Amino acid sequence: MRFSFEKPKENTVVLARTLGYRLIKADSEGESNLIRLLGGDYPRFHLYLRDNGQNLEFNLHLDQKRPSYGQETRHSGEYDGEIIEAEAQRIKAKLASLL
Repeated sequence: MRFSFEKPKENTVVLARTLGYRLIKADSEGESNLIRLLGGDYPRFHLYLRDNGQNLEFNLHLDQKRPSYGQETRHSGEYDGEIIEAEAQRIKAKLASLL
C-alpha cells in the first residue's frame, strides 16, 4: 500500500522509533528500509520510506515469511487488505500527532 503524509520535523531514525519501526538501511537517494516486528522475525511490517522534501512517501506491506530463493523469490507479502489498512491508519494517526 502506498500513501504519503506531510513531513514532521523529526529525522528518519527518530520517526522510525516513534512509529515502532527499526531502520534496516537508508540509501543516498533518501529512501529508508524499515521493519516492525510482530512477535518473532516473521510476520513483520516492511516499510520503504522516501523523503521528497515536503512529504514522506510510504510503501507498506506485510512480510508473512522469510524470502525463499532458488527458483522462487516470493516472500508471501501482503500489499493490501484490512491488516495493511489498519497499520497505515495507525501510522497516519501517529504522524498527525507529531505535526
